[in-house]
Amino acid sequence: MNKYLVTLWIAFGWISSYGQINYSLEDIIQKVKVQSTRSKEAETRKENRYWQYKYYQSNYNPQLRLQGNSPGYNRDFNQNRLDDGTIVFQEQEQTFTYANLSLQQPLAISGGQISINSDVYRWKNIPLNSRSWNSTLINIKIDQPIIGFNPLKWDKMTEPLRYEESKRAYVEEMEYISSLTVDLFFDYLDAQIGYDIARFNLVRNDTIYNIEKGRYNIGTTSRDKLLQVELQLLRSQQQLTQAKLDLQSSELEIKTFIGIDEVFDLIIPNKIPDLKVNIDEAINYASANRSDFIAFERRQLEADRQIAQAKNNRYRLDMTASYGLTGTGQNLEDSFQEPNNQQRLNIQFNIPIIDWGRNKASMKTALANKKLESYVITQDQRSFLQEITTLVAQFEVLKSQIEISEQSDLVAQERYNVSQNQYLIGKIDITNLNIALTEKDQAKRSYLAALRSYWKAYFNLRRLTLYDFSHDELLYQED
Repeated sequence: MNKYLVTLWIAFGWISSYGQINYSLEDIIQKVKVQSTRSKEAETRKENRYWQYKYYQSNYNPQLRLQGNSPGYNRDFNQNRLDDGTIVFQEQEQTFTYANLSLQQPLAISGGQISINSDVYRWKNIPLNSRSWNSTLINIKIDQPIIGFNPLKWDKMTEPLRYEESKRAYVEEMEYISSLTVDLFFDYLDAQIGYDIARFNLVRNDTIYNIEKGRYNIGTTSRDKLLQVELQLLRSQQQLTQAKLDLQSSELEIKTFIGIDEVFDLIIPNKIPDLKVNIDEAINYASANRSDFIAFERRQLEADRQIAQAKNNRYRLDMTASYGLTGTGQNLEDSFQEPNNQQRLNIQFNIPIIDWGRNKASMKTALANKKLESYVITQDQRSFLQEITTLVAQFEVLKSQIEISEQSDLVAQERYNVSQNQYLIGKIDITNLNIALTEKDQAKRSYLAALRSYWKAYFNLRRLTLYDFSHDELLYQED
């Protein structure tokens, strides 16, 4: 490949990219949080959990309901036995209308319900043109389990925890999305740097090939060295093609994740937060802020709930009592005249005499589940604290790796420049120059890998503690 064509190709590539937008890591993360599908999914889950919590709260509020049917129609033939024993089938055609208005109030303390009802029923026999009304002016009713499981009581303990857990989980999800963005950012940055390296190497190898070819023509180098340089040039062309493909793939992936189509370049995040993190401090923030620790408490309560449910469901004793005023008449007004008292009391019970160990097995299962849940929670707590301890301990190492790899990158670049000058004046051969080039490229990639590891750890620490140590502020504020 002619060196002038290569130079023109590289220059055209630089000119075509001129004017593109440059984004930092913080810019990309902010865009992801605002417009990516992943962040919108997290926001939707948060909203969904909010309305589930509002639905739970409505279980303790009074409910005013209107129900009934209007109109109802029925036409059939009923069997009727006459005085002499003869059976005849008589046509019956009737309409009926019913409406009930009730105000219901759950009793969270006892698990029962009290209601105030009023209803009216109208029936009409069409062939006889007769009708009748039945109305209940007022009816006060209470349904109360005397022995039984009270779900309202347990919901009042677990659902607020579940809702608080979901709000913190949302913040954690956003930090996890930031961590995913770090990977995509550096994938694209690696491809971007790799493409620049491949273009540089192609121009450099083309130049060296022409130099070596000139030396061969005047007899100062061997055919073997010329072929070695030519092979290196062909490899550079292949590497540039692969680097371009990798760049396009990484670009498409990060754009799809963000949800944008604009052309942009990335800025290497050389400036890192200088964190001084104490392990005990990190654990304290995690214990106070993380959704996991609220989940631990909720899971314990749910295990206790299963035991209470198994215990109270062994015997059932329910009471229903009501008092009301009801009346009948051929007209609606008549049904409200001199209403009659109506009282009802009903006590239902369900007591197993012989159940062949069914209730015992249910109770033992609930107790075993609670014991198992305690062990699992204990292990989860240990694993969680171990993860934080390990992550905090890594920060000094990661910071040191960045400093070393950054210095190595500078040294490798300088060494390559020196080796290139020595090659041009004939003091070293092409093999040593290629070694210097490889070390230069590897040093640059190692520096990017060190930056990636540090930023990943930074956002993982934010997710695990819900605390920003670089700005000394909580990421989640309880309402």
